[in-house]
Amino acid sequence: MENNDFMFIQDQIGYQFENPDLLQQAFVRRSYSKENRGEDNEVLEFIGDKVLDFIVVMALTEKYGYFLSECDDFDKNNDYNEFCSEYDENELTEIKKKLVEKKMLARKIDTLGLGEYLIMGKGDIKNRVQEEDSVKEDLFEAILGAVALDSKWNLSELREVVAIMLDIDSELVERDSLDYVKQIQDWTGKRYKSIPFYHFEKTGYEATFYYPFDGISQTFNVLGDSRVNKIQFACYLKIGNDLPVFRGFGNSKSEARKAVCKVAYDYLEKNDLINTISTEIENPNKSQAINQLETLARRGYFSIPTYEFRQSYDRNGNPVWECEGHILEMEEGFTAKSSSKKEAKKLCAFQMLKRVLNK
Repeated sequence: MENNDFMFIQDQIGYQFENPDLLQQAFVRRSYSKENRGEDNEVLEFIGDKVLDFIVVMALTEKYGYFLSECDDFDKNNDYNEFCSEYDENELTEIKKKLVEKKMLARKIDTLGLGEYLIMGKGDIKNRVQEEDSVKEDLFEAILGAVALDSKWNLSELREVVAIMLDIDSELVERDSLDYVKQIQDWTGKRYKSIPFYHFEKTGYEATFYYPFDGISQTFNVLGDSRVNKIQFACYLKIGNDLPVFRGFGNSKSEARKAVCKVAYDYLEKNDLINTISTEIENPNKSQAINQLETLARRGYFSIPTYEFRQSYDRNGNPVWECEGHILEMEEGFTAKSSSKKEAKKLCAFQMLKRVLNK
């Protein structure tokens, strides 16, 4: 790897390696090590898999769990200070499974722009294995394994890296909350066919007003905002050569990243650069309506549409399929009929698509 590659990867994951050889090893496939000797990333994958499980369980416990002593009606003389959770074991297992599944980790590697740095043997290159979800999943875990060893299992560092790479908060965000990190990610991908570039610096509250910055920065009322005294990191964000660099602050790297994405989003909104739902789909049409609706849903405009089917027959005995579609946030339902189940679904989806786009 070149020095610029090391710098980019470390900026994207929010961690600076003491031993950069470990970072490089995380990207080395067995196919390469067989041809060129040296170590590959498979043991690092094993380590990272366990790290990921532990950090995700810790995050879910903190988000959904609480002790009874935290409740207003707790009576220390009569009540046990037991641990409770908003979800039961099976529900937590399903949430965790979603967060660490292969497709999720592969998507995060794509979001961070790290797949292209894989170091592969000739066979892997020929077969383009870097495009496979399982290979990206392995890379995600290997990076975590490398961080674990480099940081000597520093829990704080590991939590920061998982928070940035997996972006748990964004995946669990409430639907009525605006996820600025995802908004900036989607906006950059659509506008520039690129990814956001981040850089983290250790800093204090004085950076909010002492250090000159030729860009758009998060600002504070230094005398009246208690958040200022908790600042430990600054995050710089670049999303396009024709736009300024943005800067945000936080008491963790993930918090600083959220802050800088909000600064960028506010700037884009102020300058009428934010896409609206009516401009998200360039060519709404019946043949692609199902996928177009799902695209809008995954961008956070509404829940994934659901479909129900009923079959009947006309007077000549020919099958008639009726499709009923629903979007959770909309009270009205949509129905369409056709002799083909697939066609009925397309017609129903197209109705919903035109409705959400106000066309």
